[in-house]
Amino acid sequence: MACAGVFVVIGVLAFSSFNLGVLLALGSFGSTAVMVFTFPEIHFAQPRSVIGGHFICTAVGLAALALLGPSWWSLASAAAASTALMMLTHTMHPPAGSNPIIVFLVAPKWGFLFFPTLAGAVVLVLVAVAYHRACRLPYPAYWY
Repeated sequence: MACAGVFVVIGVLAFSSFNLGVLLALGSFGSTAVMVFTFPEIHFAQPRSVIGGHFICTAVGLAALALLGPSWWSLASAAAASTALMMLTHTMHPPAGSNPIIVFLVAPKWGFLFFPTLAGAVVLVLVAVAYHRACRLPYPAYWY
């Protein structure tokens, strides 16, 4: 069941990105999908953590890149600050910790925060909710 869920959600994100011209795929979403479909009951897989974690980590990565420039220490600072902010906001989502690295590798514009990051995370959660409900499995354990 978990593998089918991963297939469905990554399929939706990839189809949207490849065929509809709406960028929703992000490298870290692969591990998010695995977490949401294999351990849907844990804190890290809840909507608040998935959406908040990805948003925070991408925003911090973009800010660090813009303000500090591309260097090893600015990337390390972005990763550490992202982790701290997720801890403070109770939105810890380990796969999102790779988002500052993705940002530094790709050097995207600020729109990357919304497409693919925020929109993709929201779609991922919505597909997970629909899939789990169709399979009569409880998800999410809580929204906020």
